[in-house]
Amino acid sequence: MAETDVRPTNFIRQIIDKDLAEGKHQQIHTRFPPEPNGYLHIGHAKSICLNFGLAQDYQGLCNLRFDDTNPEKENINFVNSIKDDVHWLGFQWQGDVCYSSGYFDQLHGFAIELIEKGLAYVDFSPQEKMREMRGTLKQPGINSPYRDTSVEENLKQFEKMTAGEYQEGQCVLRAKIDMASPFMCMRDPAIYRVRFAHHHQTADKWCVYPMYDFTHCISDAIEGITHSLCTLEFQDNRRLYDWVLDNITIEARPRQYEFSRLNLEYTVLSKRKLIQLVSEKHVDGWDDPRMPTIAGLRRRGYTPASIREFCKRIGVTKMDNMVEMGVLESCIRDDLNQNAARALAVLDPIKVVIENYPQDKIETLNAPNHPSDESMGSREIPFTRELYIEGEDFREEANKKFKRLVLGKEVRLRNAYVIKAERVEKDGDGNIETIFCSYDADTLGKDPTDGRKVKGVIHWVSAVEGIPAEVRLYDRLFKVPNPGAEEDLFETLNPESLKVVKGIVEPSLVNAEPGKALQFERIGYFCKDKHADNLVFNRTVSLRDTWAKIEGQ
Repeated sequence: MAETDVRPTNFIRQIIDKDLAEGKHQQIHTRFPPEPNGYLHIGHAKSICLNFGLAQDYQGLCNLRFDDTNPEKENINFVNSIKDDVHWLGFQWQGDVCYSSGYFDQLHGFAIELIEKGLAYVDFSPQEKMREMRGTLKQPGINSPYRDTSVEENLKQFEKMTAGEYQEGQCVLRAKIDMASPFMCMRDPAIYRVRFAHHHQTADKWCVYPMYDFTHCISDAIEGITHSLCTLEFQDNRRLYDWVLDNITIEARPRQYEFSRLNLEYTVLSKRKLIQLVSEKHVDGWDDPRMPTIAGLRRRGYTPASIREFCKRIGVTKMDNMVEMGVLESCIRDDLNQNAARALAVLDPIKVVIENYPQDKIETLNAPNHPSDESMGSREIPFTRELYIEGEDFREEANKKFKRLVLGKEVRLRNAYVIKAERVEKDGDGNIETIFCSYDADTLGKDPTDGRKVKGVIHWVSAVEGIPAEVRLYDRLFKVPNPGAEEDLFETLNPESLKVVKGIVEPSLVNAEPGKALQFERIGYFCKDKHADNLVFNRTVSLRDTWAKIEGQ
């Protein structure tokens, strides 16, 4: 199933269609609003494709806005990686990149407006006490002793907060809403706190920073966002979103709509857990090819088209569910089967000597880069008397189902000749070191002239001209489908998630473009690693879903 131009429908599109038909909006305006405190992951890709895709389909606008209200956990490297990921996925934001920090002056003014209206107050309660006073899901909260402080006093205290006269944690500015609300987010939430932290955009101008829930809705309104799309965990927070906008002097009124977040088998998409994987060195950085980050998937060899297709296949609903990893892997297999050039590589080499082939001859054979796409051209591969084949492609004895090389029988070498295994040479432990063969010189590109049938085809690489390469066989990072539900996340890490082997590849791969997909024939899809100094290939995905077979047992 290739990427198509068919526009899928979903409840968000139905809302937009209705809004446009009724004249509520003349043009839709969406935004993708990441917090720059980590790398984007496949769940963010769903949001990117939704927000930018809607803007494209409806000839609307989409902003890239960094909700950068927490300078202690944010940095410019995360900002740059996010911009790079959005571009790589194939999308372009409207105008300049936006930052919530660009609205800090306005946000501060709106906080003062709430104080002046008697709708915000400075609370000096210790954090633990404040937590107790919030109550529980079954019990209402208790009013803070600072809740009825006068407007004049609150203005003075907030001015002191802004001037840096209070320590971090000493006080917060809270919205004055309803401590008995059944929704915890409405029980006088904090909207400003003291932080003495350098900000990647505003430097040291501020020592008070607005909270996310206060900032987000106002940023949407300032930018004229019409449809503010977020995941279901923000469903209750919509009440706070609307309350803030209802109680400040601002013209635009964006509306928030929630959809289900992506849950993907055999991985975790919690930012906190991903940070832990990186910081505790369970993986080799944010772009480790086992990570579900866009950078990790990119380094592993996933293509933008395959991720966009994945997001299209899983759709947009309000129902939480767990998506099978096989769906993502199917998207990249479908893409690369059609678009990846072929190459020869051997990952578990065993030597073959063709005894009746000239000893010093190097023959140049021509091989197509794709079996069904002539436009991808062809390449030259060297053929010599000594070759390497995969260890698993030879058996001394085998039944008729084994259509590879067997002692005393024939097999075809891919894009080359038919060979016959004559004898083997073993080491002192009985391991096969060399397979001695003969070849039929009249079978290059054609069947044997005497009409005999040779059914099997195996891949090979010249032992003389082949190039040593490190091949990293990446697999699923966790060994259970829902690792996030386990008591100890790290106990469920898959010890087989990375195997490193020393392989032999055809010489043309020395010039392979880093990150560009290749199919190692009969093995899987790979790409040259962009960081390695030597020749390293990362496995994107195997040719077939081996996990489906394991899970079905």
